[in-house]
Amino acid sequence: MLSDTLGPVLIANRGEIARRIIRTVKALGLRAVAVYSDADADLPFVREADEAVLIGPANPAQSYLDTDKVLRAARDTGAKAVHPGYGFLSENAAFARAVIDAGMVWIGPSPESIDQMGDKINARNLMEDAGVPVAAGTREPVTDLGLALEAAERIGYPVMVKTAGGGGGIGMSVARDEEGLGKAFEQAARAAARFAAAAGGEGGALAGPAILLERYIERARHVEVQILGLPDGRVLALGERDCSVQRRHQKVVEESPSPGITPELRERMLAAAVRAGEAVGYLGAGTVECLVDADKQDFVFLEMNTRLQVEHPVTELVTGLDLVELQLRVAAGESPEVRVVPSGHAVEFRVYAEDPKRFFPGPGRITAWSEPSGSGVRVDSGYEEGNTVTPFYDPLMAKLCVFGANRVEALENARKAVAEFIVEGPKNNLPFCAELLEDAEFRSGDYDTGLVGRMRA
Repeated sequence: MLSDTLGPVLIANRGEIARRIIRTVKALGLRAVAVYSDADADLPFVREADEAVLIGPANPAQSYLDTDKVLRAARDTGAKAVHPGYGFLSENAAFARAVIDAGMVWIGPSPESIDQMGDKINARNLMEDAGVPVAAGTREPVTDLGLALEAAERIGYPVMVKTAGGGGGIGMSVARDEEGLGKAFEQAARAAARFAAAAGGEGGALAGPAILLERYIERARHVEVQILGLPDGRVLALGERDCSVQRRHQKVVEESPSPGITPELRERMLAAAVRAGEAVGYLGAGTVECLVDADKQDFVFLEMNTRLQVEHPVTELVTGLDLVELQLRVAAGESPEVRVVPSGHAVEFRVYAEDPKRFFPGPGRITAWSEPSGSGVRVDSGYEEGNTVTPFYDPLMAKLCVFGANRVEALENARKAVAEFIVEGPKNNLPFCAELLEDAEFRSGDYDTGLVGRMRA
């Protein structure tokens, strides 16, 4: 039984993802243990867990990112397993090792896989060696601007400049010439320094930041494949998601299936994602992210996320699978038979406490909150009326997910659901979601990662 191996399960996260994991944990008959900071004491996930432990003040470095406090909470509550969700400690190999060394089950891939994929340069080289298409780029860290200029001349402008570590699009920018490369390199170096400091190390331009340069695809779609690695050695592809609606290189709307790729390209991407998972002996749920050249109908590897993705609900809606349940069963040593027969179309809108025009965070107290409901509507929320969105964490309040028999129906359901979703108090991006649904380029399905920039031009 799962309870013999996993229960209780401690969820080392907060907000909507903690609440979503708690739902599946309890549905499987397991006890759910939450950890929370002072700032989150009134949030729904704390109340809905079977047990909740205060682990520190609002500052995440003193609470959700404090491995000693999280592990102490797990030991004190008798937790047998730890689920990290996404963000925070989810891709921290040292934390995964600590959980395992403490005799608990880590609900995620091996620390070795996390390490291998956590460095974008190492990941890129591994994928290239495994026969997964990669963009022309650097195989070694670029540590100063002189080397960056040499690499860019060899690769050819424009180039994408990004840090070897970290994620979420932070520190990424496009350089179209030598002057632009200088600015992009400086921006990436600052981001590299922040990542190094957060990891307890040193970094920055003087210390030689690890920067990666790749050929930039002008009209690119961001498409990712959901994979599941099983204890028996198999790696399954569970379908793909389009994540091309982005602001500041960060996703805001996702859909499945991707409307911008052919069936032949989809099959090649699924096969490449399986090879990627096999190359690192992947276990559990993960995502292989790709950039698709919308004009050439070809793709290259971007990165691999060794965790559950924010946008996993769209895959669940079109496949009928519960990815958290699969994570739990795989962590318990099971190799479930998974039959993937996608049907219909799903779209997820990330509902943020942010200005809908410039997308700057806009925290505040929620004075009114009413979620849409009905056939084809799913809301994964972390807040309710009376809660406060604080400035200490990502401003994601909820994920509005809609389903339809086809994309036209899904978008029509989305239009109604967005109109019915009421959030008052903090600024929020629901007006942007409504605007997007009326945008001719988005509705056509023939869009790319530059869509939001064109909408705001």
